[in-house]
Amino acid sequence: MPSNKSKKGPTKGSGGKGRRSLEGKKGTLPAEERHWYADKQRSRAAKRPQQGGTAPGGEGAARPRSGGRRDGSGPELLVGRNPVVEALRAEVPATRLFLANSLDSDERINEAAKLAGAAGVDINEVNRSELDRRCESNGQPGAAHQGIALQVRPYRYWAAEDLLDAATQAETPALVVALDGVTDPHNLGAIARSASAFGAHGLLIPERRAASVTMTAWKTSAGTLARLPVAQAVNLTRTLESYKKAGLFTVGLDAGGDTRLDHLELATGPLVVVIGSEGKGLSRLVRETCDVVASIPISGAESLNASVAAGVSLYEVARRRSSAD
Repeated sequence: MPSNKSKKGPTKGSGGKGRRSLEGKKGTLPAEERHWYADKQRSRAAKRPQQGGTAPGGEGAARPRSGGRRDGSGPELLVGRNPVVEALRAEVPATRLFLANSLDSDERINEAAKLAGAAGVDINEVNRSELDRRCESNGQPGAAHQGIALQVRPYRYWAAEDLLDAATQAETPALVVALDGVTDPHNLGAIARSASAFGAHGLLIPERRAASVTMTAWKTSAGTLARLPVAQAVNLTRTLESYKKAGLFTVGLDAGGDTRLDHLELATGPLVVVIGSEGKGLSRLVRETCDVVASIPISGAESLNASVAAGVSLYEVARRRSSAD
């Protein structure tokens, strides 16, 4: 006699166990994707003696002990041929490389595919509309992806003390660029590009109420953020004080400065150049922390964009250091 019980779906009182058992087990998240991973790595690193390594600014500079902190909870999309190639050259942790089909190949496309393959990064060929959709879902609608995009893990910041170690151990006098409340990621990327061009050892940014290393900043930096360390400070004023105790002079940029930038004698020594926010300039506490507040002599405009001011000041520092050699 046939049973009245149905074999479809869970039985009463099962809590859905029968249905869930048919779905199969979900994939296990890799350790680095779990919320506790960064804290565990820091704990392990604190128990190990610090290792030497190579970092921008000279051989033997210290690498971050903790591996940095994660910013964000999911992967981001880096677009554009130059940024993608620079990221792959720097071995930035990536998970997928997207290439538009019917793409006119050039040296950068070929190199990106070769580097991705060597690094074990999945290479996916998609149509341009799919690439447009992925850019839009990643918060970059209308992005000029040039037919190529790289999916990367969230950026890992250096610890502020590790950046200080790297700068002070470099072969050239320490040069760090600190940003006081710069909120535009385009400015962050442009400042990173100038910092790399003029020999800075890294950027120091506040952890809150400031631009972070997003794909917009990556794009604007033309890939230099793959090589330039960026550290976050919980409290920028206290971190600047610790840098001063380590022997670095702090010079803030402001229109009402104590001296002109082209008269700055401190430029040849270990230095932190502090760039203020786009609208308000230097905050009161940061300004009071600076050893000197310098102004850029200009005419025909009241002020300069933060990234332009950074480029001008870093050029002047590089010029003075070159003349002193």
